[in-house]
Amino acid sequence: MAYTETTTTGYGTRVGNSFKAIGSGFLLFVLGTALLWWNEGRAVKTEKMLDEAGSKYVEMENPGKKDASLEGELICGTAMATTEDSLTDADFGIGAKAIALRRSVEYYQWVEHAQTKKEDKLGGKEVTTTTYTYSKQWVSSPIQSSQFHDPAYQNKNTVLTTVEDAEQYAENVSFGAYKLNESLIHSISSREGMDLAIAENLLAQFDKTTQAAYERFYGVQKSIQQPVQQSQPAPQPAIPDSVRALLSDSALAVLDSLQAVNDSIVKSMANAENKKDLQYIHQAGNVLYFGRVPGAPEVGDVRVTFEKVVPAKVTVMAVVDGDTFKPFKAKNGKRFQTLVMGQKSGDEIIEAEKEANNMILWFLRILGVLMVIGGLKGIFGFIETILKVVPFIAGIFGWGVGLVCTVLGIVWSLIVIAIAWLFYRPLLGISLLVLACFLIWVFAFKGKDKLKELAAKGKAKNAEPLPATE
Repeated sequence: MAYTETTTTGYGTRVGNSFKAIGSGFLLFVLGTALLWWNEGRAVKTEKMLDEAGSKYVEMENPGKKDASLEGELICGTAMATTEDSLTDADFGIGAKAIALRRSVEYYQWVEHAQTKKEDKLGGKEVTTTTYTYSKQWVSSPIQSSQFHDPAYQNKNTVLTTVEDAEQYAENVSFGAYKLNESLIHSISSREGMDLAIAENLLAQFDKTTQAAYERFYGVQKSIQQPVQQSQPAPQPAIPDSVRALLSDSALAVLDSLQAVNDSIVKSMANAENKKDLQYIHQAGNVLYFGRVPGAPEVGDVRVTFEKVVPAKVTVMAVVDGDTFKPFKAKNGKRFQTLVMGQKSGDEIIEAEKEANNMILWFLRILGVLMVIGGLKGIFGFIETILKVVPFIAGIFGWGVGLVCTVLGIVWSLIVIAIAWLFYRPLLGISLLVLACFLIWVFAFKGKDKLKELAAKGKAKNAEPLPATE
């Protein structure tokens, strides 16, 4: 059920707040302008660095053998990223030989949602109506329900346990005859679920502490009847050829379909060999669940997912530094190294990096323009607020102020970008400026001459005598 709060802000308070907003609006305008300027320089420098890297890299034909001639060279090579390091999650007593171990935690909680509606009243007052609704969701961290606005939902959240997200990486990851540096290791994304082998006594301890936490919040509950563990179905033998010869095609199709279903069930059961169920702890696959019934979560339930990064084929683009790699440093000081999954050519990597650079350029451009427009609206918003004594007039005037701020914001942003181009790309910027001046001259002067010519033709045509009529 929704919960509603209504607040009223007086005219004097609103005007005072609007004048206070001038400072924050000016700050937002300055930050947006700075972002636009910096973004153009960042994009140009990155593009030049990528062009330089694209012209200098060499293919590493055989990463499995060290090549002294490649020392200090920017290379592009493909090999398996492997490790012999064993990583351990000490909190749960599990480990694996892997490039990385990750655990992520989710909590089942009540979540507050707010929807606000504002209405201007005659005389300048503003009535704000906020409607709060609540739903249960899986979230990444516990939510303090004591801060909820609806008293009926306050202190409704709890957690059966608290577990921190964690990740750890192997220190020694091989790339053929070379070793990957820390940054490249962190770029490997070949994740897969980690089979859990948590000790029985540790699971029993988790179950006991989780039960105590559950009963503190919910009270003593009846024991849950655990499902009877069934033995895995044995794989059915294939249909003998002698029998298949006696069956019709349609019958064979049905039997083959049933055989496929049976094989799928057997396979899924085999994959669930590590499934364990206690009263408040449930382990299946790569998930450890704290709660009574995983299929029907209650507030406070917690699930922990374990993943590992396994060896995989990767492509590295970096500078050879002894038996490892370091970033490429371009003439303009920008640094570059990358690791991508699978086999890629150097040209493909450079092209993908350029596309990413262009996407970032446009995203930050749009963000900068919106910041400039928002800043201008913050600076001039007090004018609309002063007129709020008559909401209808304020609405019309506010629309006009918003339109003017939007146009001015776009124009100012384009000017900043244009000047930045002149600074960071002088040749291109000057060329565009010359072209713009030429077009202005064409339209301003040649267009004027053309208009005079058309006007003269029009006068001449009007001056011609009308044909005589009989």
